[in-house]
Amino acid sequence: MNTHELIAYLDEYLRLREIEDTSQNGLQVEGPTEVRRVAFAVDACQEAFDRAVAEKAQLLIVHHGLFWEKPQRLVGPLFRRVRTLILGGCGLYAAHLPLDAHPEVGNNAELARQLGLQDIRPFGQYHGVEIGVAGTLEPPLPIATLIGRLIQILHVPPVRVLAHGPAEARRVAVISGDAVSLLEQVAEAGLDTFITGETRHQAFHPVAELKMNVLFAGHYATEAVGPRALARHLEEKFGLETVFLDVPTGM
Repeated sequence: MNTHELIAYLDEYLRLREIEDTSQNGLQVEGPTEVRRVAFAVDACQEAFDRAVAEKAQLLIVHHGLFWEKPQRLVGPLFRRVRTLILGGCGLYAAHLPLDAHPEVGNNAELARQLGLQDIRPFGQYHGVEIGVAGTLEPPLPIATLIGRLIQILHVPPVRVLAHGPAEARRVAVISGDAVSLLEQVAEAGLDTFITGETRHQAFHPVAELKMNVLFAGHYATEAVGPRALARHLEEKFGLETVFLDVPTGM
């Protein structure tokens, strides 16, 4: 497939121009003009780059890219990462908030569907965009059962569980990554359970006082489901070969 056609499709499908972000989303490192095999990873790290080149991928799509709002010098580890891609004939494409917020292949929509949430709707304002989702569990699930589902989907147990809400989860918000700052929005919406990625010491008392359940399922784990879903989408739509490069951080 022509690389420029694929990039144009991804830019439009993921709504890159509509979503304000600190990430410089889109094509970050140019690669070959034709793409047959696409690799996917959560982070733009050296191990992912080495493995993408070893897999003979012409393009690597990541959630956390190399380039953000501030200019960066191509020295040290950043230089070595870019050099690996260029010498290996592999381009780099990043989709940060657009891949969180996407209603079909987004981290949050995909995780909510796999958890069995119903009436899924956009939720969680961040930079003017609803990046997460909310939905209901019918019938409601005991927190232990919900944790079991998370483990089955993400293949790792939650990093932390703060169970200060109802014994059963019914009204649930899902916002991947680091979304503790949106706790108040979850409470104001009358949701009893919040699934997110990273935990913080500062979250403990607000969660207890708001009488909520919060399942911190891991930043990496909650943001690996979107790249996998996007890989399936590109396989089905264009017949591209895809491979997901799992480089877990445990965080």
